[in-house]
Amino acid sequence: MPTATTSTLPEIQPSLAVDNAAAMDQFNQLLIAQFRANGGKLSGQFTGAPILLLTTIGAKSGARRTTPLGYVRDGDVYVIMASKSGAPTNPAWYHNLLAHPTATIEVGNECFEVRHRLVEGKQRDRLWDRIVAQWPMAADYAQATTRRIPVIVLERGGN
Repeated sequence: MPTATTSTLPEIQPSLAVDNAAAMDQFNQLLIAQFRANGGKLSGQFTGAPILLLTTIGAKSGARRTTPLGYVRDGDVYVIMASKSGAPTNPAWYHNLLAHPTATIEVGNECFEVRHRLVEGKQRDRLWDRIVAQWPMAADYAQATTRRIPVIVLERGGN
């Protein structure tokens, strides 16, 4: 019988993050296991997609939390969005980043510490356009919420 790391990931709808947090967490755990077992390669709807694992320290709990996220590259940095699939609130990992100056990311077989910064203005607009080009559903997420979806740059190295 295939394991969660070798079988194809089930298809999910982006609204799962808004509609059923427990189911989304369960799916993310499968995705994380497959990512780590296969050097960052994923199956199903994420085959070939640029995905990283972001590990933050809980703002309240102090516990390590790992979240799979889509990204785009901009030179040497990784760019992520705090979309939560268009939910009215920011994802927990975003609050964790605000509370701690560094995090860890896994990309392919690499794992390293990153500093993060929120981008605004023209840089945010330019990077948002890059995100939407790579991840077209990001435009739908922006339409689904009244908040401005944060765009975060992750740069290699700790503080």
